[in-house]
Amino acid sequence: MRATRSGESALLLLDVTDLLVSQNLQYAVVGALAASVHGAVRASMDADVVLSLGLREARNLGNALTAAGFQAELSPGDMEDPIAGLLRVIDRFGNRVDLLTGLKGLDPQAFSRAIDVPFQGRTLKFIGREDFIAMKAFAGGPMDLVDAARAIAASGDSLDFNLVRRLAKRFGRQALESLDRLQAG
Repeated sequence: MRATRSGESALLLLDVTDLLVSQNLQYAVVGALAASVHGAVRASMDADVVLSLGLREARNLGNALTAAGFQAELSPGDMEDPIAGLLRVIDRFGNRVDLLTGLKGLDPQAFSRAIDVPFQGRTLKFIGREDFIAMKAFAGGPMDLVDAARAIAASGDSLDFNLVRRLAKRFGRQALESLDRLQAG
């Protein structure tokens, strides 16, 4: 375990991703850490990761995390929840990593578009910019839309807006409408 005190969820993230990689599980860091990579720096007390797992695989992963010395709590989503399940990982200092075990509407190719970001001598997989913006448009909260707008502004001419639109469309009409409002500016 890398963390030595509270406030080190990014170090817990390294421990968790070590286990994910050892089990050949695809992952992408999302949330505030991904926002920082995509131009919207903000603080967060946890780290968020999206996975593509069923509940059985998530239970197995939770068992492996528990065996590694972490507290792992799996909460399945209900039929209306866009998240299939949440596997919360907590270390002895209260640092937390939330593993989203599935996100309805997420393009399966999102993991192949993930970008490598060096951190603490390791390389982590972060959700790609276009997927990040589409996810934030889908989440639709005030901070989510600020994150998306900042990522759009930071990307300049390199943003594939046609891809962002296709990805947002996968999340539904409201995500596409939020994206349109962001683009209109």
